[in-house]
Parts: sequence; structure tokens; C-alpha cells
Amino acid sequence: MRKKLHEIRDPIHVFVRLTEDERDVLNSRPFQRQRFIHQLALTYLVYPGATHRRFEHALGVMELATRIYDIVTDPDNLSGSIQNVLPDASDEHKRIYWRQVLRVAALCHDVGHLPFSHAAEKQLLPAGWSHEKLTRDIILDDELGSILDGMKLMRGDVVKLALGPNEARDLTFTTWETILAEIIVGDAFGADRMDYLLRDSHHAGVAYGRFDHFRLIDTLRILPSPPVGNKQAVQGDEPNRMERDGAEPGDATDGIPEEPALGILDGGIHSAEALMLARYFMFSQLYFHPVRRIYDIHLKDFLQQWLPNGKYPTAVGEHLRITDNEVTVAISEAARDNKAPGHDPARRIAGREHFRLIYQRHPNDLKITLEPGKTVYLAAQREFGENNVRWDVQPAKGRAPDFPVFPKEGMIASSMAISEPLGKLPAASFDYVFVNPKDYSRARAWLDANREKILETKEDENGKAE
Repeated sequence: MRKKLHEIRDPIHVFVRLTEDERDVLNSRPFQRQRFIHQLALTYLVYPGATHRRFEHALGVMELATRIYDIVTDPDNLSGSIQNVLPDASDEHKRIYWRQVLRVAALCHDVGHLPFSHAAEKQLLPAGWSHEKLTRDIILDDELGSILDGMKLMRGDVVKLALGPNEARDLTFTTWETILAEIIVGDAFGADRMDYLLRDSHHAGVAYGRFDHFRLIDTLRILPSPPVGNKQAVQGDEPNRMERDGAEPGDATDGIPEEPALGILDGGIHSAEALMLARYFMFSQLYFHPVRRIYDIHLKDFLQQWLPNGKYPTAVGEHLRITDNEVTVAISEAARDNKAPGHDPARRIAGREHFRLIYQRHPNDLKITLEPGKTVYLAAQREFGENNVRWDVQPAKGRAPDFPVFPKEGMIASSMAISEPLGKLPAASFDYVFVNPKDYSRARAWLDANREKILETKEDENGKAE
């Protein structure tokens, strides 16, 4: 007799339980490949414990997504007006079907990742391709798709929830499907984000990514969305086994959109703030660590020389054959052979001869020029040679996502109106310039002696000093 449930121990969630059908997905070649894809690329060269893989992250996303789904679709947590807008949420047969789709989509949401995950993805795939597009092709391909067929799941439904409307713009999403995709890949409360913060923090040995996800999930609800940029509250009734003021969420004032979204009861606002702060600190302290970033650059340089035509293949079968293992072996071999393609970046990775940081943007530098890193980079190229300097920049993009909050006063409002910390939370960014280690001491002295003069330099359209 087949075992009904299988348990997998996990350092973050203790146990992750799977059905026999889900185990078939787990045992498939596309999913097993994730055992050999590091979650954080070469970060383990900086944080030695960060050797975890996409495999366990996918299990964690499924676990968290299921917890969120069970909370937000509990009939006691759904107001009448929300049930009217989302009839699938109150249909038991459909709830069971979509719960299974959600779990499988969470398992499969990262199967398209390249070796070493996000490192230089845009430069290493042909135009128009991304790991999300590869994920879509893999889910629709028969190797994984036939398992979904046997589970009576529509392949297209799994694709929608695994990618979300932002990464599958050619597909039509119902409001219900959009909310379910948000449970997995949403900017505010996506299970993907929650798990990678908790997991990356744990394995890297830092505390920045921790937050009370138990309390946060317990207070998540499907709520009407306040209008974008409008701090006006929406009158309603708390969908949490309580009745207040005789109204329901969705009995909105004029101008309130009917489209519901994942929101939170006000009792969870501090947990939501902690989540957003955790993300900010993890990006600024871990993901944007300068040594981690320069290793990504060396890895990109190696792959562009080692891969045929400098690009990864996009055919499903070829994609599934390449993992971190093959790339690591290639780096090791190229590092020992000075005639091999990619020898120089390979030896920098294998021998820890990475370029050194000489410039990191200071807020005062922006008072002198709008692109201080680029200015220093171009000047350093002229001083030390084009091949001996690297520039890496991530502009600040957006702030904490806005989401509906149901406060004690019975009025649904924007999180930005409720939470002062969220409104003031900056976006993580960086602006780095690196030089060849043989030039490091000279470059430091050069920059220290000429910093202000360099930043005041005007460049022509060809990057030459005027």
C-alpha cells in the first residue's frame, strides 16, 4: 500500500509533508535538478554556511504557501462581499483543486533557474528569455506535465500560479488566480520572499532576515484594495470571526476598486513591518555585499567565454543537463589551464583573486554628480586600463509595497497610512567600483588623493574627460 504522506525534515519549517502524487513531482528530473543549484550562487565564498540549494527552498515555499492559503480561504475569514467577488473561495470542490494547484506551483516556481541562480541571467540568456520563461516551458513539457495530467491538474493553471501576471503577461488571469499567484510570488506577502529571507538568513548565519512569520500568516486576509496613492480608509467589517459596525469588507466608499488583494489585520502590522525591514537589511547586508557582487561579475565573465556563443541553451532537455556541478568543474579546469576559455575569471574565482572594492557611493557624492560610481569607473579605466576595472550598480527602485490593512476602527486603509516605518523605509541600492588586486594599493591612494576632483569630472558621450 502506498504511503499517504511523506515527511521531509527542514531546518526552517521542521517538517514539510507531501502526498504521494506530490512526491512524484519531487522525484521528477526537473525538480531533482534543483538539488544542484545553489540558492545564493557563490555567496558561500563569503558566508561559508550559505551552501543551501533551490531544492529545499521550493519545499519551504510550498509549506508557507499552503499555510497562507488555508488561512485566507477559511470560511470564517472570508466576508460575504469577498465571497461574492471570489466564488471559487467558497466552493469546497474548487478550494481543494486550487489548493493542490497552489502546492505544485510553489514546488515548481523555480525549476527554470540557471546554474548559480540569478547571477547575470540577463546577459546569459538570449533576448526575450528569462528563468520564468524556462520555468513555464518546463511545466508545460511532458516530462513534468504528464505528472500534472495524472493529478488532474491543468498545466496552464500551474503556470499561472507559479509565475503570476507580471511574468505571464500574455495569459489572462481571473481575480482569484491573481490572488493565488500573489500567495506564491507576491511582492508584499509572497511565500517565495518569506522563505528565502528566513532560509538565507539561517544558512548565512545572520539575523537580518528573521521575522515572526507565524503571526504574520495568521493575520493575512483577502481584503479590498485601497486606491493607489489614496490614504482614504474603506469602511468594512473584520473578517476574523468577529462582527463590527454591521458592515463588511468590500462595502467601500466611492472610488475604492473592487479588486481584492492579500492584506493584513492590524494585529499583524508589526510582523509585516519586520518582514519589510528584513528584506531591506538582507539586501543591503547580504545580497548586495561587495565581495558577493564581484564574484557574480567574475562568474558572468567566465560563463560568457565558456558557453557556446556566450549563452545558455533554452531547449528544455539541454537546460536540465546543466547545473552548478558542470560549471564548477569547468571553472576548476579553466583555472588550471591558461589557454582555456575563461581562464582569467576562473582563476579569480578558484584562487580568491577577485577584484577589490575601491569605491562605494557616499550620500554626499550625489551632491556633486548624479552618477558618482560611473564617474569614478570611467576615471579609473583611464588610469589603470579598461580590463582592470569593474563597475556594479543597483539604483534604488521603489519602496515597500502597499497593501490593505484592516484596523480596529473597522476601516480598511493603505499600509502607508497605517505604518510610519513602511512609509519611510528606503530602497536598498549600491554603487561599487572594483579594481584588479595588483592595482589595489595604487588605486586606493589615487582615489583618496583625487576623490573630489574625480567626481567633478565631466564626461563626453564617449566617456572621455572633457
